[in-house]
Amino acid sequence: MTSLKQSPLSRSAMRRLRTVLAASLVAVGGVAVIATGTPSDAAATLNNSDVTANLWEWNWTSIAQACTQQLGPAGYGAVQVAPPEESITLASTSDGAHPWWEVYQPVSYNLTSRMGNRSQFSSMVTACHNAGVRVYADAVINHTAGSNNTASTGYGGSTFSSTGYSYPAVPYSYDDFHHPNDGYCNDADGQIDDWNNAAEVQNCELSSLSDLKTQSSSVRAKIAGYLNSLIDLGVDGFRVDAAKHIPQADFSAIRSLLHNTTASGTAPYIAQEIMPGGSGTLAPSAFTSNGDVIGFSYADGLKAQFTNGTLNNLSGIPGWSLDATSSQTYAMVANHDTERDGSTLRYQDGSRYLLANYFLLAYPYGKPVLYDGFTFSTSATGQTPPSDGSGFVSNTSCSTGAWQCNTQSTAMKGMVAWHNAARSVTTVSDFTATNAGVIGFHRGSLGWIGLNDTSSASTASYATGLADGTYCDRITGGVSGSSCAGTAVTVSGGRATVTIPAGGAVAIDVNARGTGGGSTCTTVAVSFNATVTTVFGENVYVLGNQAALSNWDTSGGVALSSAAYPVWKGSAVLPANTNVEYKYVKKNGSTVTWESGGNRTVNTGSACTLTLNDAWK
Repeated sequence: MTSLKQSPLSRSAMRRLRTVLAASLVAVGGVAVIATGTPSDAAATLNNSDVTANLWEWNWTSIAQACTQQLGPAGYGAVQVAPPEESITLASTSDGAHPWWEVYQPVSYNLTSRMGNRSQFSSMVTACHNAGVRVYADAVINHTAGSNNTASTGYGGSTFSSTGYSYPAVPYSYDDFHHPNDGYCNDADGQIDDWNNAAEVQNCELSSLSDLKTQSSSVRAKIAGYLNSLIDLGVDGFRVDAAKHIPQADFSAIRSLLHNTTASGTAPYIAQEIMPGGSGTLAPSAFTSNGDVIGFSYADGLKAQFTNGTLNNLSGIPGWSLDATSSQTYAMVANHDTERDGSTLRYQDGSRYLLANYFLLAYPYGKPVLYDGFTFSTSATGQTPPSDGSGFVSNTSCSTGAWQCNTQSTAMKGMVAWHNAARSVTTVSDFTATNAGVIGFHRGSLGWIGLNDTSSASTASYATGLADGTYCDRITGGVSGSSCAGTAVTVSGGRATVTIPAGGAVAIDVNARGTGGGSTCTTVAVSFNATVTTVFGENVYVLGNQAALSNWDTSGGVALSSAAYPVWKGSAVLPANTNVEYKYVKKNGSTVTWESGGNRTVNTGSACTLTLNDAWK
């Protein structure tokens, strides 16, 4: 939640979206479940990634371009966008004309905002879906523009009276809001004064913003109507602003009114802004029944370790990270609030900020959110984003220095690919600290990373967990064709001697292998993409005449994921230049069904990667 002068306590991941099948059956994580809807956006195949790019206050045209040219091809799973509802327009404030925080003071639920109009928003959602990227909208539903404003007009021309609690474009009127001593906000001035009093925190005004009476069924219906209008345009989920200030039961009732998403046919993803602090019903963990929570404590802890140069303390994420379990944390290094109040790392911290983001993608905690806003002066943190004289945000240009564009850098896109390659392994192995500021670890046999938060290069030998061969560092460019665009790393006997540059990182994984300086790959990372129609309870495996394919043993095999149903996907590392026989099977409990016909055969060849696109016979 943001406002002009907000209490830090009110600052406030992706539960993995289940793929829904047109046939209404799907298996998730090896457990069969019945799907609850039919996708109407079947033309779009969404990326199977839990990484979100938060392009804060970028306009809709620029986000559409970023999805198409950068985020989709790089494998991002979602993009978070600024509040699309009409907000107040302020030509003059103590923070200058049209400060960024205008967007957190809505005056209607019309989709004309300083980022664009309804048509541009809809086109952006379509472009992102066509690129494989989900869209999460920042939703301001706790309040409307407050009485501390003198303006009475929004970006779409809607008029309102905050002192009279009148917002006719919704419409909302006096009885739709909380007021002093109304039985909900039992406080004489109607403001939040006691931050440990749940009734006050959730029913009184935050920084004089008009607090909606979410106990009212008509208010809930109007909020749900707004959210459903976004869902029907294709929005896949919401970052819920100031969710700490909405009683959990009220938000649960609003959620029950929401439509399923058009692209996946599932309930929209929810990430709630819940700043740590308070106990009982105010603790972040108390909100997880309504969705994920944003990882403020995790971000604060990352700042402490990277600022102190104590990366060795990251071997097991300590208690400061635990606002919620990993599976329900929308994890970040920074957002628009925290970069401005300095409570977390921010882009001005240079290499440490980048290293923390690499770690965010590499360590198996939470659902990573990478943040890009606009550049600002630390002495003028309320300033407007680049915009015209009327406050409408300008197109993003990553070459002018006015915008943060780390999500589009070679290194960050490389780390997104690394994260996606290693995602199925949820533990860390061989965590090695050569000193307090230099660490390395791997995720099973899928990826290794080293990070150096010191002022000198560091060379050491690390256990990588990877098969022997030549790998291409994701930070410096990854693989290009059959060779490395950047640094080549040789793994021998499962170990690699790696030089990690000062303030830098090296990251290698099974999907970025090359010939490097002329070496050949001894193994091949084989991707299986099998189009298979299944029924309830069935899962698909690949078996074959190699140890990695269980040597035909039906109790094993490579389990394929249904996330892109009807295409089942999985991978295995097989010996290079080898004739391999394999077949697909369906397993349903103890019942195993083999596809018909003879064994499939393939020579793995000399390339480091191989993709097999098959259909069930």
